[in-house]
Amino acid sequence: MKVLVLTNGEYGNLDWYKERKDGFEKVICVDGGAGWAKKLGITPNWVVGDMDSIDEEDRVYMEREGVRFSCHPSQKDPTDTQIALQLAEQLGTDQITIWGGTGSRLDHTLSNLFSAAKFALGGGAVQFDSPILAIYLVKDMLKLSGQTGKTVSVLAIGGEARGVTLEGFQYPLKNAEVDSMWQYGISNVITGSTQVISVASGILAVFYYRELP
Repeated sequence: MKVLVLTNGEYGNLDWYKERKDGFEKVICVDGGAGWAKKLGITPNWVVGDMDSIDEEDRVYMEREGVRFSCHPSQKDPTDTQIALQLAEQLGTDQITIWGGTGSRLDHTLSNLFSAAKFALGGGAVQFDSPILAIYLVKDMLKLSGQTGKTVSVLAIGGEARGVTLEGFQYPLKNAEVDSMWQYGISNVITGSTQVISVASGILAVFYYRELP
């Protein structure tokens, strides 16, 4: 099952999302992410969170459309995005795409990445996507079809990543170890028509820049 999660982060060109909004079996909005769903013409299945960032107009609209609400107190341990990830996992999804999951709040961005990495560790596929950047969380192997010359960074998440192999890049690796406390996979460049990124143990975050900011 493919699940789309819309958070209340940065989006950029909305036309890019409108061209890609179909093909998801379930849609979960994280609090103010409901406003972005409305702008994109998406009716979600759920809105989750403490409801501190959703506009009243958007809330009324979603209620009128029959969207389910899962409301939580503001004083809680998990973030709203973590609640959405937990719901997606309960639904039995094996593939999560997150829109708006990165932005100006670095703490939220890092929390989202680490939380999604836990889902990936269990075997699920996770992708943060936007017009300029795609972030893939990889447990075993990822095949990219990126454009030659584009920038890709590969980081270990949550500990050591062992057996890291990169093919189709200016700086290849073979069975390397990458320590999350001292990264060295920043700003690689695509040189091959296809790119293969694999890891024997651990989790990798693969940043594919469609455009450099």
